[in-house]
Amino acid sequence: MRRILIIEDDPAIARGLKAALTEEHYEVLLAADGNSGEQKARSENVDLIILDLMLPGKNGIDICRDLRKDAISTPILMLTSKKGEADKVIGLEIGADDYVTKPFSIRELMARVKAVLRRPGEVLKDIDTVAFGDAEIDFRKQEARKGKKEVSLSSREFEVLKYFAQHEGEVITREMLLDGVWGYETFPTTRTVDNYILSLRKKLEDDPAEPKHIITVHTSGYKFLK
Repeated sequence: MRRILIIEDDPAIARGLKAALTEEHYEVLLAADGNSGEQKARSENVDLIILDLMLPGKNGIDICRDLRKDAISTPILMLTSKKGEADKVIGLEIGADDYVTKPFSIRELMARVKAVLRRPGEVLKDIDTVAFGDAEIDFRKQEARKGKKEVSLSSREFEVLKYFAQHEGEVITREMLLDGVWGYETFPTTRTVDNYILSLRKKLEDDPAEPKHIITVHTSGYKFLK
């Protein structure tokens, strides 16, 4: 599970962000001032820092600058005000990865979070076919069979299966599937992934309630096994 540190002094914003991110299966840490926030950024193993610019104690610009100066490369998503155009530019120049302007929608924030967390430079091997159990999938022709019967899959279901096949044996988080298959621009949720997994199991597993190929990894996501 990916961990996100929110450094935000407004309790309402912090609670709202934590609730939204927790629902998307992120682990969330909170800090209400710049000094404690920077300390957590240095001591906690987090995947992303959501950093407000205007903070009690040390401000967001100085926190970002000092983290980057000390070669701490954790992605930083800055929260700025509409009037803070200069701060946005400075933030990006000193190493912030992106910014969101207040007031923002949760959908926009989630899109930004997923974009920043997207694994850079991932090159996946192309796969034409995959077989598991008595199922055979042809990705080029978009044809699927289970035993002697043809199975009707949507284009998106083929894409999900292909992503699994490209990561055979690996633990795949819902966020990885969303980024790798849907892309963040469409604003899907992790529930979307669960619904597709349920559908694929019904169509391709012998016993969808006890899957042997698209299995759940508790608290983490899924794993594909042939």
